[in-house]
Amino acid sequence: MKYITYCFLIFSLSTLSQEITLSLNKTATLKQLFQEVENQTNYTFAYNQGIDVEQHLKNDIHYKAMPIDKFLATLHNNHSLQHTIIGNNIVLKKQNQEEYLLSGKILDNANIPLIGANIYVKELAKGSVSDQNGYFSIRLPRGNYHLIISYLGFKNLEQQIALTSNKNLNLTMQADDQTLDEVVITQNNKAVAIKKPQMSTNSLTAEDIKKIPVALGEADPLKSLLSLPGVTSAGEMSSGFNVRGGASDQNLILLDGAPIYNDSHMFGFFSVFNADAIHSLDLYKGGIPAQFGGRVSSVLDVKQQTGDYQNFHANGGIGLISSRLMLEGPIQKEKSSFSIAGRTSYAHLFLKLSDNKNTAKFYDINTKLNYKLNENNSLHFSGYLGNDVFDLSNFFYTIYGNTMGNLSWKHRFSENINTNLTAFYSDYTFNLKLTNQNFEWDNAIKSYGLAYDWKHFITDNLQLNYGLAATYYDFNPGTLKPENTDSQFNYKQLDRKYALEPSLYLDVTHTLSEKLNLRYGLRYSAFYRFGAQEVATYLNNQPVVYNSTYHIYEEATPTGSVFYKKGEQISSFNHLEPRVSLSYAVNDNQSFKASYNRMAQYLHLLSNTQSPMPMNIWTPSGPFIKPQLLDQYAIGYFRNFSDKKYSLEAEWFYKNVQNRIDYIDGADLLANNNIERVILNGKARAYGMELLLRKNTGKLTGWIAYTLSRAEQKTKGNTPNDPGIANGDWYLSPYDKMHDLSIMTSYALNKKWTLSANFALQSGQPVTFPNGYYEFADLHIPNYASRNENKLPAYHHLDIAATYTPKPNKNKGWQSSWTFSIYNLYNRKNATSIRFTTNENTGYNEARRLSIFGILPSISYNFKF
Repeated sequence: MKYITYCFLIFSLSTLSQEITLSLNKTATLKQLFQEVENQTNYTFAYNQGIDVEQHLKNDIHYKAMPIDKFLATLHNNHSLQHTIIGNNIVLKKQNQEEYLLSGKILDNANIPLIGANIYVKELAKGSVSDQNGYFSIRLPRGNYHLIISYLGFKNLEQQIALTSNKNLNLTMQADDQTLDEVVITQNNKAVAIKKPQMSTNSLTAEDIKKIPVALGEADPLKSLLSLPGVTSAGEMSSGFNVRGGASDQNLILLDGAPIYNDSHMFGFFSVFNADAIHSLDLYKGGIPAQFGGRVSSVLDVKQQTGDYQNFHANGGIGLISSRLMLEGPIQKEKSSFSIAGRTSYAHLFLKLSDNKNTAKFYDINTKLNYKLNENNSLHFSGYLGNDVFDLSNFFYTIYGNTMGNLSWKHRFSENINTNLTAFYSDYTFNLKLTNQNFEWDNAIKSYGLAYDWKHFITDNLQLNYGLAATYYDFNPGTLKPENTDSQFNYKQLDRKYALEPSLYLDVTHTLSEKLNLRYGLRYSAFYRFGAQEVATYLNNQPVVYNSTYHIYEEATPTGSVFYKKGEQISSFNHLEPRVSLSYAVNDNQSFKASYNRMAQYLHLLSNTQSPMPMNIWTPSGPFIKPQLLDQYAIGYFRNFSDKKYSLEAEWFYKNVQNRIDYIDGADLLANNNIERVILNGKARAYGMELLLRKNTGKLTGWIAYTLSRAEQKTKGNTPNDPGIANGDWYLSPYDKMHDLSIMTSYALNKKWTLSANFALQSGQPVTFPNGYYEFADLHIPNYASRNENKLPAYHHLDIAATYTPKPNKNKGWQSSWTFSIYNLYNRKNATSIRFTTNENTGYNEARRLSIFGILPSISYNFKF
């Protein structure tokens, strides 16, 4: 027996003394690795079906004369495989190790949480990403690990840990001063997330936004969205943006979680978002997580900058017609911080120098306050105030704008559970005074909200987001007030409307395997209309009737009315909104994704223009206006090339919207107390393809975005005898843009000069032109074609910019740069509208094109200290 044991020991030692030489990349499988080792040695591997030998290696392998015992140790560390040597067989089995939770918080050197920092475990080739509070959580087997933490614009942080129990870390990253000015071209943060199931999403950072040339040199977050696939506008000097053929009111715009109801200054000249105050924005066009609801086209989630907990900073800029300034710093170091940013325009001052008494200006203020109660609790306040003022002497005076306040309490129950309790107030008000008519007109929407969101890490492969929310609305469609006794108008208050929108949701992120990832969820939303209000009743419940004699729709005459007392329910709606998205990774560089989501929208913007105007009115769903319901399907192919130097995103989508309202010809929306009499309920659809090709690294970066799509509406009559709009057939919606091409590039010429350019080309938007006219009593009366049967000319322009930084290596004290830009370089006269009139001299009908911008050069001076 001793002899047998001795021989076995000698044989085992001789086996372990063998050496191997291997060179395999990580695309090879375990099976290929075992075969290569077997070819160089005198033993074979034995394993059961529990070991997936088709799995890829964790890392590239380059071994030269490595002893077998060290090789077996790498199998243990990289693939959690235990081995036993029996004769000339090495028997492998899965290692049954106890797992521990590694969690923590990623901060910058100002103690500000870093959102989306990457935490990578080198030995296991797996990792995690920090959430909106900077927290991360990952389960690992007992062992020693090398962590690599990376974040755009910061030096990589490497940390060695010995995991023998649950461990919590606070990790601080240092800004990479040497690459900060070139952060976009030296870091790769735009490569496609191959395995994440989220699709139909585009993100821009503050650095991205500031590199896109815009009119008058003012960096504009919303205008930057127009360079992304599937996003268009109604044209120059227009408010809002359209996503995948949807209307502007179908976009939910959130600023730190609170809704914003008007997105522009100066009738679309500027957006309400100050680029200095914005940390990032995420646009969800499809596959929208269950946390979001209330709109059927998109969600734009905008995050403000968090103030520095360590040091005071300031930055700003001076432009041709506006300037801005942002201040941030600690209130109590490492305990509390603030940031405040302001903007104002001053073009009206130049008007006064020329004895022009007219005024056109805007201003806005962003602020954020943060206070850390302790390691697990913090309070945050976000605020926004912005207004536009127009004063045309002896004609009219108007002021309109948004106000928002948001207070949140973030609490961490444990390493696995984070919560966020939020209360907000948001309003949009419009005030108009017609001085020559001696009256004042007001309308407004106010909302009050409460939300409680939970993020629960069950395992590395399963994460739950769930929560509930409620928003209360107060709508004032209009208040007409005479300014004095000389006014021809009497005081009039349109019926105020009140509503409550509660919701709850569950969103699950689930990793089923290395190749298949799911995100699925369910949202339940409800909507309740309340009095006090008097609601008209109509014959056959039809507030719009068709006059077959004159072939027109007319307002129905009420048969009576029902009065609902204050707090009494007028109508109610509720919907289940399922969401699901998945990704299948072919390999580490390419994947296929698919998504479906249903969403309900209970608010409607009354507007008979393609671009919402400041005086447009929000109204809730009710007895005659049903909620809009969306069903959207999308599939896509995603790929990274050349070690993530290039990336490609290709998506195909189809969306169907029920209960999309349209208006009868000649509809009067202003001061209409019974808006249901000019509205017809229909449906809408949009479908198309989006392509986004990015160059992510190098001196030259940028993207090419192309969208081929169609957006249509269909509005039938209320009875079989009614023709509806366009005879009840599909007609182009006002937001249809069949072709949409954007090319955005940025080139780092050297440390001092950065050049950028942006080219945009869109199909002309649908409009309705007269196709003839008839004469009546010496008047030329136009006869119009079918709804949106015509189109404006194609819209296109080229913009360029150059940024000069005199002292690029200066990292402290006063730092400055100059931005020189030219909007519409080749002076394209894009048509905002075409108006058909009769020439007073000749008597002939003629078309007159209205264009806003020609070539527009600008210069701005930017600074920080």
